[in-house]
Amino acid sequence: MPRHLLTFPCAGATLTATLDLPAGPPPTTGLLIVSGGNEIRAGAWGGQARLAAALAAQGHAAFRFDRRGIGDSEGTNTGFRHSAPDIAAALTAFRAAVPSLTRIAAHGNCDAATALLLASGAGADALILSNPWPHEEDTAAPTVAALRAHYRKRLLSWPALRRLLTGQIPLLSLAKSLLRLAKPAPPPAPLVAQMAQALAHFPGPARILLATNDATAQAFLSVWSPTDPRLAHCPGATHSFVEPEAQVWFERQVLEMLEK
Repeated sequence: MPRHLLTFPCAGATLTATLDLPAGPPPTTGLLIVSGGNEIRAGAWGGQARLAAALAAQGHAAFRFDRRGIGDSEGTNTGFRHSAPDIAAALTAFRAAVPSLTRIAAHGNCDAATALLLASGAGADALILSNPWPHEEDTAAPTVAALRAHYRKRLLSWPALRRLLTGQIPLLSLAKSLLRLAKPAPPPAPLVAQMAQALAHFPGPARILLATNDATAQAFLSVWSPTDPRLAHCPGATHSFVEPEAQVWFERQVLEMLEK
């Protein structure tokens, strides 16, 4: 499938992007992929590059880019909270590069999902948000929800129970950890309310993909309504959906949103 490199302007800086196109007729649907954290547009373990190629093989266009101050792009890295102009500029460049597009979905993982939420999609027609980052800070300690999930998994496993019964786990240390987890979780950060409000104003369809073995997903679920019909859970998946079964599941979710 054809893969092109291109540049586009954003707030006085030149940003770099990669465009994957199908080999057949001009595509009418496309996916804008927003990188999370300080990842370059290839994504963790090259996952975003592989996703773009897979989508092009299915007849869709895929646009990846480095936001300001990341990878090959100029400018200052101001973090996910201030990346709405980058996302909007990338959408403009995507539409200009592929004028046949009538619908663009945008995907982000972790703080890229949060950035898309805060921007209310920045002009995208649909949102695919995986493991949204619910913390005010760029980095955060494990949340109570994540720690509870960790200990629940450990205590329900036979190897951990055997270690406990044979005295290999210090009971005093375990008791202190369980007492700490018994305390009520802190109230949701203001960021979460901003995310919910922005999503409420988004006019198109949205889907929130959560990896069940990911601490960020667990933290998000602890401050979000578990009955939200937009939630979809991938059993056994970690943060970047790198497991073979998780990759298949994730790609199917993306294709469903593109083809809605």
